[in-house]
Amino acid sequence: MAGLPYWLVYALLSAIFAALTAIFAKMGLKDVNSDLATAIRTVVILVITWGIVLWRGSGAGWRNMTRSNWLFLVLSAVATGLSWLFYYRALQLGKVSEVSVIDKGSILFTILLSFVFLREPVTPRVLLAAAMIFGGMLVLVWK
Repeated sequence: MAGLPYWLVYALLSAIFAALTAIFAKMGLKDVNSDLATAIRTVVILVITWGIVLWRGSGAGWRNMTRSNWLFLVLSAVATGLSWLFYYRALQLGKVSEVSVIDKGSILFTILLSFVFLREPVTPRVLLAAAMIFGGMLVLVWK
């Protein structure tokens, strides 16, 4: 992976671990309440992330955070928590391949919301990619 931008390496690793998340979650949800499973997952993530923060010594950074930082990080956490709860319930009820594709449809909402709130450009290339993602979702879930 030499020569790849760091953000791309991290994004690819994120995609790989997201795939593993779906597979492991589906396997772990057998005969388990999806809300309980999400709570367990959250505790594990909490321990891992705080362990990394403490290991790297970056915990003091909270002192430099603004109210805006806090507001948007809390809103992000609420959105993440709700996303996880709905995702685990969907995994429990549906096929992991279909649920994951619909979940990745968040890309379409992200494109729209990044345009509305962050004023990021929506280029023809972005529109083509969004159309292809939407088409792929339809192909996979259409009965």
